Amino acid sequence: MDKILEAVVMSSYPNNVKQGLVRRVIEAAKQPMDSEQCWSMLELSTKLYLTGDTKYKREIGKEVLEVYGHYHPEEFEEFFNVRFLLSLLQEGYGPLGKRSHYVLDYIQLGLQFVLESPSANSIFSLLRIEVLRKVCERPSPKQCAKISRLLTQHPQCIPTGKHQLLFCQQLIRCIGHFQCVSEGEEEIMEFLEQVNKVSGLLQRIWRTQTSTILPSLKELFTIISSTDEQEAPSNALASVVQFVPLELMDGVIRNLTNDDSITDVQMMMAIGRMIDWVSWPLGKNIDKWIIALLKGLAAVKKFSILIEVTLSKIEKVFSKLLYPIVREGALSVLQYMLLSFQHSHEAFHLLLPHIPRLVASLRKEDSNSATSSLEQLAELIHCMFFRFSGFPDLYEPVLEAVKALPIPNEDRIKHLLGQNAWTSQKNELACFYPRLASKSETGKIGLINLGNTCYMNSIIQSLFMASDFRHSVLNLTEGNSQPLMTKLQWLFAFLEHSQRPAISPESFLSASWPPWFTPGAQQDCSEYLKYLLDRLHEEEKTGKRIYQKLKESSLMSQAVEHHYLNKTLIEKMFGGKMMTKIRCLKCLNVSSREEAFTDLSLAFPPSDRDVHGSTSILPVEEIGPQFIEPPENTVQLTGSPWIRRKAPVAGNPAASPVLVETLGFQKPAEETNPLSGNDVGVDTAKDPLLAFGEQACAPKDSRSVPDLINYFLSPERLTAENKYHCEKCASLQDAEKVAELTEGPHYLILTLLRFSFDPRTMKRKKILDNVSIPVVLKLPILVAPEETEEVCQCGKDSAAPRSGFMSVVYDLCSVVVHSGISSESGHYYCYSRECTDTVPQGQPRDRVPKSASDKQLDFEIQWYLFNDTRVSFSSFESVSNITSFFPKDTAYVLFYRQRPGRQSCLLHKALAEAGHLHGEPSLHKDLMEAISKDNILYLQEQEKEARNRAAYISALPKSPLWWRDLDRDKDDDSSSGGCSPAAGGGGSGSFHGLVF
Repeated sequence: MDKILEAVVMSSYPNNVKQGLVRRVIEAAKQPMDSEQCWSMLELSTKLYLTGDTKYKREIGKEVLEVYGHYHPEEFEEFFNVRFLLSLLQEGYGPLGKRSHYVLDYIQLGLQFVLESPSANSIFSLLRIEVLRKVCERPSPKQCAKISRLLTQHPQCIPTGKHQLLFCQQLIRCIGHFQCVSEGEEEIMEFLEQVNKVSGLLQRIWRTQTSTILPSLKELFTIISSTDEQEAPSNALASVVQFVPLELMDGVIRNLTNDDSITDVQMMMAIGRMIDWVSWPLGKNIDKWIIALLKGLAAVKKFSILIEVTLSKIEKVFSKLLYPIVREGALSVLQYMLLSFQHSHEAFHLLLPHIPRLVASLRKEDSNSATSSLEQLAELIHCMFFRFSGFPDLYEPVLEAVKALPIPNEDRIKHLLGQNAWTSQKNELACFYPRLASKSETGKIGLINLGNTCYMNSIIQSLFMASDFRHSVLNLTEGNSQPLMTKLQWLFAFLEHSQRPAISPESFLSASWPPWFTPGAQQDCSEYLKYLLDRLHEEEKTGKRIYQKLKESSLMSQAVEHHYLNKTLIEKMFGGKMMTKIRCLKCLNVSSREEAFTDLSLAFPPSDRDVHGSTSILPVEEIGPQFIEPPENTVQLTGSPWIRRKAPVAGNPAASPVLVETLGFQKPAEETNPLSGNDVGVDTAKDPLLAFGEQACAPKDSRSVPDLINYFLSPERLTAENKYHCEKCASLQDAEKVAELTEGPHYLILTLLRFSFDPRTMKRKKILDNVSIPVVLKLPILVAPEETEEVCQCGKDSAAPRSGFMSVVYDLCSVVVHSGISSESGHYYCYSRECTDTVPQGQPRDRVPKSASDKQLDFEIQWYLFNDTRVSFSSFESVSNITSFFPKDTAYVLFYRQRPGRQSCLLHKALAEAGHLHGEPSLHKDLMEAISKDNILYLQEQEKEARNRAAYISALPKSPLWWRDLDRDKDDDSSSGGCSPAAGGGGSGSFHGLVF
């Protein structure tokens, strides 16, 4: 009968004819027959099943085997013996070089017919040893899956005792070697099924023998932490982790992170490879294990590992959000990585170029998964905006991409940041603040944030960019008896000459720290600036008094005497004067008092108050005090360091207005002014600011800096509880109070009083109104008759001198921005540029500086953005639009530099006498030596860091280039399948890239 069957199978008959003949042979096999005939049929069916070159032949072999196993059990058991199976497993079947791949399938098929036979236990014992040996030989995923199917169907064949643990460990090592060699989607799905079969066997063993779980996990960790592997272990290992019971997680992680035998490099290798597992599809709980290990590392303060792994892997994790099949897990890992990486903006900034493209892709996908992920991503982005403010140029494209998505409230943001931080002790991360490989391309140097010291950093950078002040500080001689100024000189010198990308202002912070400030807490930068300037001023005054006593003792030369009897440097650079006049409304007596100031604190006028400037530039002699009708209600803005403003009063309607102006923001004057030569006029036909002003001018309803200054200079009524005690009347009387600027400072500092006390909430709130900032400002200065005469002579004007106001022109130098809604929180950064005289040495022979209309106004002067350690190029456009894009980022402190002109030659004359305002200052020997030594030390630190980093980076697991996921074309019409980046699309190649 075997010859007949073989002839039929090998014949050229059509398959349907063959099938009929085979069916007849099989039916005949169900009848009793002798043992020799059974053996012949079993040998033939074994040959067909194991070596058949077509699926049809193997199916016939299988049918015959099943018939004989069922109807001739004794012969089958005799044929299917231990020796035969051992030969199959060790030597294979078929010709040499073409051994059958179906041996395990054959054994699995035959086992069902010998389960009750006396030889069954011998067969099981043989298979327990042989499957362990097979696994140790690292079979292919297909063969490993066959072993798993065999053992799943016949668990009696699973190794027992110590061999069982060894089997689990070796099976995990097998999985670590799995690789999918094909990029076809069908082949990939088959590969995934094979992996799931193998890992499913592990799960079965772990359920019955829980004692094997921890040793198996130890083997897994050994594999992924190994630094000796030539090839990275397969991501298929992710399938193993998903079956580990979650109740074991805490103990496993605790043991791993507290194991002193595990080196940092091994741990970094392991967590890096685990993070790669986010690309493994259909895996469960993988993200939970990754996050748990990251938290475990944070608990034992392994911050260097966390930082290196996050920076090297976060972009790859982000790219996996394109794929719905792994999106949920990838997003969980991304959320933890970003929300925990709070010491530096580096991780978040790595993602900025890719966020708009991902958002566009998710919107196009238009699925529930994409919509949910977009909302979570937007929440995450706003948390990062809140934590790392001060990068408007970088954030603008991202903000545009997510502008239509929900914005979380501040409490939600603080909650997310608070519960995910690596540590609540910021000083523990002090040594990990952003690594900067080289100096900024701007050539400028940043300042390290020492724990909420951005308020100081912004002020220092603004003062440093005030070039006249910087040069004066750097030119100070040794032994000047000014310890704080000396520390500022050293800090400026390092900012000027250091090779470091950022330096620490720790020494200066400790010396200039206001005693009432709370360490580690955010502070008011304006308050710090006032305190710093006052300290520097008083320190120099003290030095002058000491030298005055030395002079009286005849121990002081005339040159030193002349130097120390001048104004202090702070007075020269930032000092101005203001006349406060109060007029009694009963007797009309006027009392006046002149005060010095280093900054003007500008309150916001009531919303119904119109303080917009005039459109004309008024002549000097026509400018006088202005009195206007008060609004019905008074407004008070309280809270240090702000002054209280009260309602304006009625007065002389014939008086001309005193107004602050902005060049290029107004229309030209219509009337001809008799003293127009003494004004800083604007030729609108030639002025380059005019075209800019048309674009940058604020809407009518918004505020501008001139509005706030005009409000500051407007009259106030002293009435009711605030009545004025008139000396002439000898009683309290209603009065008018007005402030007039009598001397403009070289550097004008303006503080916008954005913080006020809200009596309803009993909290300080921030005024978030957008305030347009002019790049050039005209300030009215009251001049006495003799000063007017000198100014006219300086400008060679023939007009008769008389008392009145004149406009002084100021150029914007720096803008300190506060990001946040409270003075006790948020972040400070600043925009700055260097304003200097355009013709310091090329003055005309008559020594008359060029007027503004003759001077090229400096829009092209480079702006810089200083944000702690980061310094970047910026523009005035960015300064102007900051609050439009980021409502919580508002200008707070402004620095303006007085422009030399005919009306200000007296002010600049005093500065010119001090000398050294221009040109490169020369530093004293000790300072230069200190800078040189530090530069050498920095180079040595860089070399050491490079060696250490090379060791770390070389240890990181290699993975496919992350950007291929983001750059891949997701609109390929020829693609199909359900595992693509977008719903219903995506080619098989992209799926292969996802998994492997």
